[in-house]
Amino acid sequence: MGCCSSSESKSDWLVNGKELPKDRRCTDIPWLIIFMLFCLGMVFICGFAVATGGASRLLTGYDSYGNSCGRNNSKIEGVPLSGRDMSQNKYVFFLDPCNLDLLNRKIKSIALCVSKCPDMELKTYGAVKAFALQNGSDLCSYEITPTRYESHGDRFTKCPKLPVQPSKPLPVFRRCVPMEIGCYAEFFQGFITFVSDNTVLRRVLAGVVTSKEVIIGLCLLALVLSLIMMAVIRYITKLLVYILTCLVIVGSTGGVAVLWWLYADHKKALDNNSTSAIGKEVTSDNVKALLVYAIIATVFTVILLLVIFFMRKRVALTISLFHVAGKVFIHLPMLVLQPFLTFLSLMLFWVYWISVLLFLGTSGTPVKNNSTGFVEYRMEGPLQYTVWYHVVGLIWISEFILAFQQMTTALAVASYYFTRDKSTMTSTPILSAMLQTIRYHLGTIAKGSFIITLVKIPRLILTYISSQLKGKENACARCMLKACICCLWCLEKCLAYLNQNAYTATAIKSTNFCTSASEAFILLVENALRVATINTVGDFVLFMGKILIVATTAFSGILALNYQREYTVWVLPLLIVCVFAFLVAHCFLSVYENVVDVLFLCFAVDCKYRDGSPGKEYFMDKSLMEFVENNRKGGLNKERGDEKEMKPMTRGGTLA
Repeated sequence: MGCCSSSESKSDWLVNGKELPKDRRCTDIPWLIIFMLFCLGMVFICGFAVATGGASRLLTGYDSYGNSCGRNNSKIEGVPLSGRDMSQNKYVFFLDPCNLDLLNRKIKSIALCVSKCPDMELKTYGAVKAFALQNGSDLCSYEITPTRYESHGDRFTKCPKLPVQPSKPLPVFRRCVPMEIGCYAEFFQGFITFVSDNTVLRRVLAGVVTSKEVIIGLCLLALVLSLIMMAVIRYITKLLVYILTCLVIVGSTGGVAVLWWLYADHKKALDNNSTSAIGKEVTSDNVKALLVYAIIATVFTVILLLVIFFMRKRVALTISLFHVAGKVFIHLPMLVLQPFLTFLSLMLFWVYWISVLLFLGTSGTPVKNNSTGFVEYRMEGPLQYTVWYHVVGLIWISEFILAFQQMTTALAVASYYFTRDKSTMTSTPILSAMLQTIRYHLGTIAKGSFIITLVKIPRLILTYISSQLKGKENACARCMLKACICCLWCLEKCLAYLNQNAYTATAIKSTNFCTSASEAFILLVENALRVATINTVGDFVLFMGKILIVATTAFSGILALNYQREYTVWVLPLLIVCVFAFLVAHCFLSVYENVVDVLFLCFAVDCKYRDGSPGKEYFMDKSLMEFVENNRKGGLNKERGDEKEMKPMTRGGTLA
């Protein structure tokens, strides 16, 4: 089979000067089989939910006696009102839709299948009776005939709560929903009371509402700045680091100065009592917010300037790095779309997962609840563990999708790096990398994503336990839980970084996950100083790019919101804008981080198997080659300088 075709030895092509092998082999086939069987289990769970009626009951609804609306039902043992023909009754009507059980996320009310939702307000049982006789839609329990609505002894418990609000059926789920939002006043009463009593929160929410145009404009500005930053990284590689460093220094320092100036200005206005009573409250809140922002910005700027000062001598490494990364994006422009494709895939999978979870919630066998007398659908026996299987599938498949992006990026960048004549590359390198990943390396990313899942599940369980036991456990148990969660989080991050490098090693040598991970780890250890330095500087520059986008957006927000100081509190609007700006910048610049990591490992492999001599020429770009040569010369000069310093000391010691 083409999938399992033979290939060269994992390092022969690196030693003998050939390019990246076109003839690959399948890696981690057993894990691919395990992953496919697991996915078949997910499909079985979905099929089980649909086959047992969970999907239909979710879409069409069912009453409190186990009858599915819109169909002819079978008799349920022990439930007299079950097994009714509801072919004409397609809608679910709740006698008391406002009786909500927030803990169990249910409506504590009798549900009935009706042929029509009430389209007018019914204030008396006589009106309910007239509606039932006129439309053939019984709004009381099935054992009560419409003619007895006004006189039946159980009308207060088995008939709708008066007054009955006019309702409209949902377009998909066929539930009668009251059109008057006042029906849910009790549900929102706690929140409304809290907001109305908390004047600070009310002013903050009012500030968001009044500043919605400014917030939207600043979010669009963050998107434009991210696109500009990508263009700068792509086309201006040599001046990028210097420009970015200067802009970050000027922007951070200027931002701190403006924050302190605005704090002093607002404080002066507050002390002079030059505003109205409402304006004074808003100004007081702004003064507090500006003081906190100014202090945080000052501390952050000082730390940032110290880091820039200590890393100033390694700017040349970053210039060489981004020079190569810029060429990668010139030849592989579709790399920019990778995060969007991954996000779309995740969204589609999460929609599927949530839909199946809802199906499972209405699947199983009908069981009569002795306390209420209503029928509930429950999964019993081994089938009740399908929900946990479904949860594991959420984590594993989500990690698999993210790993697929990393492997595709690694294959595309490695193919570019180890191709001497770039003009011979395919016209669609990203598509070719995707096809190679699907054909050869799905087992590898299945194994790598499963390792992350094994670490993530215990961490999530401990986090859930910690949240449930909050305020109940002693200090020692609380510290132990937090320590375990922190250790698992650190382990997850380390494994994720090692997995990414393992995918790169697989892309280069077409080896299994364990072999690739061990070789990647050895390469990282052997080149710890060189690779870590380049990696640190590169990530730091990209981080400064994110900070520059956030700082520019925040600075523009400060200037825009300053004109609304009388009626707008800055806390929440500015926070929303900054969070959105960082997320947008991270989404775009994270692609560069992945490319940089792949380039580093390719660089380390290139240096390990080549020395630049005839027949063992480097694959690396000229800028990286110049950096290597300069490092060698610098190392030789330093060694010679150390020898010159040692000779006089030895000679002096001998004379003594």
